[in-house]
Amino acid sequence: MVVAPDKFKGCLPAAGVAEALADGIRSVRPDVELLLLPVADGGDGTVTAALAAGFREVVVTIEGPTGEPVRAPYGVRGDRAVIELAAACGLDLLPGGRPAPLSASTYGLGQVLRHALEHGVHHVVLGLGGSASTDGGAGMVQALGARLLDGAGLELGRGGAALTDLATLDLDDLVALEGVRVVVASDVDHPLLGTYGAAAVFGPQKGAGPDEVRLLDDALTRWADVVAAATGQDRRDLPGAGAAGGTGFAALALLGASLRPGIDLVLELVGFDAAVRGASLVVTGEGSVDAQSLAGKAPVGVAAAAARAGVPTVAVAGRSLLAPGLAEAAGIGAVHPLSDLEADPARSIADAVPLLRRVGARIATQHLGPRAPGPEQAMSKEER
Repeated sequence: MVVAPDKFKGCLPAAGVAEALADGIRSVRPDVELLLLPVADGGDGTVTAALAAGFREVVVTIEGPTGEPVRAPYGVRGDRAVIELAAACGLDLLPGGRPAPLSASTYGLGQVLRHALEHGVHHVVLGLGGSASTDGGAGMVQALGARLLDGAGLELGRGGAALTDLATLDLDDLVALEGVRVVVASDVDHPLLGTYGAAAVFGPQKGAGPDEVRLLDDALTRWADVVAAATGQDRRDLPGAGAAGGTGFAALALLGASLRPGIDLVLELVGFDAAVRGASLVVTGEGSVDAQSLAGKAPVGVAAAAARAGVPTVAVAGRSLLAPGLAEAAGIGAVHPLSDLEADPARSIADAVPLLRRVGARIATQHLGPRAPGPEQAMSKEER
């Protein structure tokens, strides 16, 4: 069996979910070979998944989303790096959890990327998701050497609101990217601007009120205009440009990045296709299996990859809001929510590990059947 869950956000990391499920499966079927492959969809947990797959951890001290020092990890294997925005400037890194929608910056992400490039990396997987900022990736490219100047030729400060004063983008000192391939891992296909853009859709999740959303959308419009003037190309309407507060836009427009679904990239990194060959069952999951899961989240991506190998998939979740038919249509044969065992969400979160063990035992019983008899068990009474 392959056990390949995503994290249960706010509860357990993906590796913890996998271990608990494995304990439960082994309690019923100790004879089954288990391969644990914790995954992520490009957001927080992407670096952890890479480390579990054999990447080496590198930790650098950088500026957090509002300028405070943060120690951010990334993964390296050969000349490939896996870098995660959430580990550098994610919502969880805001001091005291206080939102800073106008001033939060991606500068720290650029510092991590620069460190990797200066240490010989030529292939970067950049996981976007969970950002605290709506600065269009401006901070990221500032850290990489770009100069954002106002009408008086002065450097802009950090954050999305500062972009309202942007007059000129100077790319002369942008770190050299010749021979470097950047791939953005994201499940977001929003453009940079407008009703479905970075500020309007994701700004409120980061604490932006209606007036701040309008200010940020105007600021990002200014940013897109100046970038287009500097590069001769306009990337504002590309799917994914609005990812992570518009960081997707800067990666596409200024780093020459391509964009792929996050779960597909992570499955490649962890070697899922090779691992699933010959498996009897794949177990995946995430905290909430719902309509968003159908839009490219980890469980559906895992199920699709397993189906290509002819292996059935079941899912585990803290809760499931999907009708059984929708899950089956997405390639998930059954969903086993913890809420079936513990209806109180607070208790379910607190007792997630023992509940996951019980679910693992249930999956082994229902989907694998009883343990196959060994030679001793197979002997007749007369033979014994």
